[in-house]
Amino acid sequence: MSQLPEKMSGVILTGHGGPEQLEYRNNLPIPVPGDREVLIQVYAAGVNNTDINIRTGWYSKSGDHEEDAGWTGEAFHFPRIQGADVCGVIVAVGPGVSAARIGERVLIEPCLREKDGKTLTNPWYFGAECDGGFAEYTTVASRHAYKISSALTAVELASFPCSYSTAENLLTKPNVKTGDTVLVTGASGGVGSAAVQLAKARGARVIAITSPEKSEELLKIGASKTISRSDSVIDALGSNSVDVVIDLVGGNQWGELLEVLKSGGRYAVAGAIAGPLVELDLRTLYLKDLSFFGCTVLEPEVFANLVHHIEAGDIKPVVAHTFPLEQIAEAQEVFLQKKHTGKIVLSVAEK
Repeated sequence: MSQLPEKMSGVILTGHGGPEQLEYRNNLPIPVPGDREVLIQVYAAGVNNTDINIRTGWYSKSGDHEEDAGWTGEAFHFPRIQGADVCGVIVAVGPGVSAARIGERVLIEPCLREKDGKTLTNPWYFGAECDGGFAEYTTVASRHAYKISSALTAVELASFPCSYSTAENLLTKPNVKTGDTVLVTGASGGVGSAAVQLAKARGARVIAITSPEKSEELLKIGASKTISRSDSVIDALGSNSVDVVIDLVGGNQWGELLEVLKSGGRYAVAGAIAGPLVELDLRTLYLKDLSFFGCTVLEPEVFANLVHHIEAGDIKPVVAHTFPLEQIAEAQEVFLQKKHTGKIVLSVAEK
């Protein structure tokens, strides 16, 4: 710790609201790793919907941001350093961690089952219930810092943790397998484009819903067919034509997603960017023997599987834009425009 600077730079979220709530500071204390924790120098951190949803208070169901605007449905505490997608290097370790880990290049698993040396009853999200990676240094339980051996850059690696682990979880819970036909909504976003690649790697046939101008990019990374998000899915595919729906959108067309599922089909969801409230005809659910999967907490094997895919070269990073950390407001604005394919990543240090 003696070789580290006394202060670090980072972005603090000071409250719910607009981008003015994000403050870049260069006088933040460097965190100290506790029991079974490691200190990581952050080189790059990705931008996610969760960062913006927390800032705006989108998770609040009551409308009272003071009560339930956190990722877990509880109150959110300020100030907070956000940032779930992190690639960096371990520079110090806390009690109970081997010093041999110092110098390891790592990715942080964003769904935390351990914090402050204790097992969590309810998992936390890195950068939500605790400080994350929008700073030069961060701490995390050693078990959540996965060593990565790859020729990819830190920016490229930081495009993986949150989106790709979410996507892998969306495929793991409904057991996507070789020969399945998988429909992915919101396919040009970070999670959607990851799901396209990972489903293809499992041997599935992938159909991607996207805008026409992004169709070619999705075909290149593994989609067999694309559908315009303004078109009827039923008209494009026909009823009872899909084994699995991976949904990140929700909204008014949600009912069509169930209609195109085959009998015994599986529906997995991890987002609702077009609207969280949908109408369900229970007859469709039980007469077609459908299975629904809410996918937030990662299955235990998901992140290790993701690291394996990266190291094996089974999946490729899709980085749309890179911004320096101090330009986080501009990065989030570009993110919200939804004109990109893949991830937007903040560069924190040169590596």
